[in-house]
Amino acid sequence: MGYGPFHGVRNIVTSSLEGNADEYSFDKIEKISSPLEGKNICVLGSSVVYGYSSGECAVAEYLGARLGCSFTKEAVSGTTLVDSGPLSYVSRLKKLDKNGHYDLFICQLSTNDATKKMPLGEISGGADFDTSTVTGAMEFIINYASETWHCPVMFFTGSRYDSPEYAAMVSRLLELKEKYGIGVIDLWSGDEFNALTPEQRALFMSDNVHPTKAGYRDWWGPETEKQIIEYLETK
Repeated sequence: MGYGPFHGVRNIVTSSLEGNADEYSFDKIEKISSPLEGKNICVLGSSVVYGYSSGECAVAEYLGARLGCSFTKEAVSGTTLVDSGPLSYVSRLKKLDKNGHYDLFICQLSTNDATKKMPLGEISGGADFDTSTVTGAMEFIINYASETWHCPVMFFTGSRYDSPEYAAMVSRLLELKEKYGIGVIDLWSGDEFNALTPEQRALFMSDNVHPTKAGYRDWWGPETEKQIIEYLETK
């Protein structure tokens, strides 16, 4: 499991957020019967997977509690899909146990690539992926995970915020969905899903990118599980 660099002072700050009150504890999540019950998943990402604003309770923990699966969580805050160093998604992916068993591999579409204005790149014409670009890194991750663990691969997006760069990444991800037949948990595109009141946004999000416990449990979580189950039922 990877850890981000913010889990000292940051946890003190986030504990005061309304959306992290005890009533939103993941202990209160009701487990349902699902295709992942008793299975093992891997979730790769940055601060959103780490749980930067939710006391380290995030996507993997929600899915584990709700769908009855075990998980490997590889999350380091501030990291990019683009292979720009030893903590990039690509570099950390290669360090995961190649002999491990996953029934589903999930990767976060990192907002850090958008914030840092990493090059989007082009979709490859073969198997030579330029991991110095967002597109090449995504293609590498898709192919590596599929060939290494022989399991379904899904990406998930963040909810909508004001970022043309991230919007372009989502569009490219949807193109890769068509090319490779991967699953995409799309929290970005749905107008109804993103139509929060100011009060709901204050409860669910600590900023434009990072959910609180309430945000994961009561907003992102139900939609994520719905789209995962729908995708797995087609496999």
